[in-house]
Amino acid sequence: MTIQRHTNCPARSRWNRVRGRTVLAVALALTMAMPFAGSAGGDPRDPGEAPKSPGEVLRLGVEVREVLPHDPGAYTQGLLWSEGRLYESTGQFGESSLRRVDPATGRVEKEVSLAPELFGEGLALVDDRLIQLTWHSGVAVVYDAESFEEIDRYSYPGEGWGLCYDGYRLYMSDGTASLSLRDRESFEEVGRLQVTLEGRPLRALNELECVEGWIYANVYQTDAIVRIDPHSGEVRAVIDAADLLSPEERPAVDVLNGIAYRSDKGRFLLTGKYWPSIFEVDFTPRASRP
Repeated sequence: MTIQRHTNCPARSRWNRVRGRTVLAVALALTMAMPFAGSAGGDPRDPGEAPKSPGEVLRLGVEVREVLPHDPGAYTQGLLWSEGRLYESTGQFGESSLRRVDPATGRVEKEVSLAPELFGEGLALVDDRLIQLTWHSGVAVVYDAESFEEIDRYSYPGEGWGLCYDGYRLYMSDGTASLSLRDRESFEEVGRLQVTLEGRPLRALNELECVEGWIYANVYQTDAIVRIDPHSGEVRAVIDAADLLSPEERPAVDVLNGIAYRSDKGRFLLTGKYWPSIFEVDFTPRASRP
């Protein structure tokens, strides 16, 4: 592990302009990622799915198993599945919320709004606490997972984007190629993980999901999800999640954002900002490029 101790939204449009060349470089790097060898399925740590060499990157696609309804008015920032319940963090100033959603119908079962000055971001569950990041307020709001009552707040420098919990520590993204490792109780930074794709920094890491020894991350403004080794920071797989929406749906939505893992089925749930659907998918092999 490399550790150093110690949209459509108007506000984000400026970020888009400033970072446009970076996003283009990210997309190019993802396009050039090496084809995989091996078979997919089962435990993500299955040796049969592992790259043959340290620098080799698997190329995977998605196979849709079920399409679930999703509130098209939700600017999804974080998605989380736990014990049959689906939780969602939504963004935008004056519209941000924490929700519990019925996955079968898309109906919001429970909801609490953030203060108008807070822009909701990533979401993680630690024991009986839900932790919701905010974009650039330097505040993480902590809720009781059952009642949604606010019970604490943590502070941090810089921006908050994505958040996931692996059972030991929290991983937090801020739109760069670096993930901060945070203590589960104090939220203090305890280390930093530099993420690379074929030896190059991979920036624009956004929504995170920790699954059975891996970190999955959306790459902002692309249709790519990457699987990250939490020990080395190397991207070990690139998942192409394009074409989930129809051409008719595309103009009314924003980017892919939202990864949850259904441990009861061994499948992933994917959605995006203002998307009308959540897709229950398997990550499957893709044919090698000529």
